[in-house]
Amino acid sequence: MVAVGRLRPPFVDDVLHYQKLLVRYARLELIEVRENEQASRRLPRRSFTSLLHRDGETMDSVAFSEFLEGCRRRGEDLCFVVGGPFGLELEDVDHRLSLGAFTLPHQLARVVLLEQLYRGHKILAGEPYHY
Repeated sequence: MVAVGRLRPPFVDDVLHYQKLLVRYARLELIEVRENEQASRRLPRRSFTSLLHRDGETMDSVAFSEFLEGCRRRGEDLCFVVGGPFGLELEDVDHRLSLGAFTLPHQLARVVLLEQLYRGHKILAGEPYHY
């Protein structure tokens, strides 16, 4: 995940919590970039890039798990990009994802995305999680 801005309390604890939970399901790397730095320069090469964007595709948790599985089956590394407080416009992305119609603080959007990644992996593993 590439994210604009530094994570601050109280969100740091939540991100660490989901990082620990995701270890058994996926390799996760969090890269923070400064707001004036070009995020596109930090995107991993040959990865499927999904930008969190207000006009992106919306999915429920099951559809999101299927999206994750599709990337896995194609052998694609998946990189999510979270903009800063003013959003982020990137042209060369493979996908745009919306977390819904609500406007979320960018740091909270990171937590929500990590929770959905965890939930998606639990669904794919056939493990119980509250639906």
